[in-house]
Amino acid sequence: MSDTGKGIPDMATQPKRIIEDAVVRKDAKPAEKLLDKAFALAFRGLVYAQIWEDPVVDMEGLEITPDSRLMCIASGSCNALSYLTANPASVTAVDLNHAHVALGQLKITAIRHLPNYERFHRFFAHADHKENAEVYQTMIAPHLDSASRAYWEKRDLTGRKRISYFTRGLYRKGLLGNFIGLAHIFARIYKIDLSKVLAAQSLEEQREVFERELAPVFDKKFIRWLTDQPASLFGLGIPPAQFEHLAGDERMAEVLRRRLEKLACDFEIKDNYFAWQAFGRGYDRSESAPLPPYLQRAHWEAMRERVERLDVLRANMVDWIGARPEASMDRFVLLDAQDWMNNAQLDDLWGRITRASRPGARVLFRTAAEPSLLPGRLDEAILSRWRYLDETSADLTRRDRSSIYGGVHVYELK
Repeated sequence: MSDTGKGIPDMATQPKRIIEDAVVRKDAKPAEKLLDKAFALAFRGLVYAQIWEDPVVDMEGLEITPDSRLMCIASGSCNALSYLTANPASVTAVDLNHAHVALGQLKITAIRHLPNYERFHRFFAHADHKENAEVYQTMIAPHLDSASRAYWEKRDLTGRKRISYFTRGLYRKGLLGNFIGLAHIFARIYKIDLSKVLAAQSLEEQREVFERELAPVFDKKFIRWLTDQPASLFGLGIPPAQFEHLAGDERMAEVLRRRLEKLACDFEIKDNYFAWQAFGRGYDRSESAPLPPYLQRAHWEAMRERVERLDVLRANMVDWIGARPEASMDRFVLLDAQDWMNNAQLDDLWGRITRASRPGARVLFRTAAEPSLLPGRLDEAILSRWRYLDETSADLTRRDRSSIYGGVHVYELK
């Protein structure tokens, strides 16, 4: 579920080509290229209202210190903002999707200019109050950069301004929000009550609900056929090339059943906001609701104090890293971008990361399949300079509450 901050030309004046250049495989067969182009078309607008990588395990794996200079792919900017709670020197979030950059800038501007936590929480955690329209017009818009303001005030295909997402339910919007909404429609068709997962009072109850309500649907012939079609997972941000890594030698229905089982059964609902997004299409409204770190009341003052350390840029990830001075960075979060890359692109990316890294630098990334994809693919002369933290990686994979990925991997520069 990565964004497109990848090794592709940064051509802001040609937005229709940006995503296509990222995902269309040059050596693919015609039918595969057609699928790639269809995914690129779906990926041009807002994809993730919330990023689907767990920032808590990220921060543990990165071991952020006060002098850490961190780069990540922006996506919904939840994690870029949450990393500020670990008190790094700077965070730079890059992305080629203009919608995600606009969302990141909106959040930054809101933190700077909204008067209190309650306003901020209502705007971004609930994201469906009618008063948010006036809050945007009077408190946020006057301070927002022109490109981001133009994005939010432009009308979408329904004829409504995009900023109305924050009065109608932001987390039901975007490619992923629509995908989850479609999954809820299928659940109703099969008479599955997803709210029972959220009402469970223990891990034992959660597993009972999963086995009784959710697991059987993956044995349905139509669901097995549907999930075997690469286009069916475009809404999860999974392009055709990554679909193959995720499926491996199994039917996709089996893979998805295991990932959903982890989401529904391995973490208590009261601690997992990813489960609330999946099964409730938004965050819990209770006072003790689980939330991303940047949205938690306890971190509001830290967010206000440190938000100036965050930049969200529409930029090419590989070019941005290549432009850094030698030995100037020490933390990199690549999401699952490498699942989309060939060997030459991996060599180029890691050559630039190695040059830009200080001793002890760490790189954290995720993969659709369980193993790290670097051994046997990355040039050994580059890979040998990095130490794979296997025990740390296995532990983070087990505790990643988003439950989407096969593996979370951490490498440290020797």
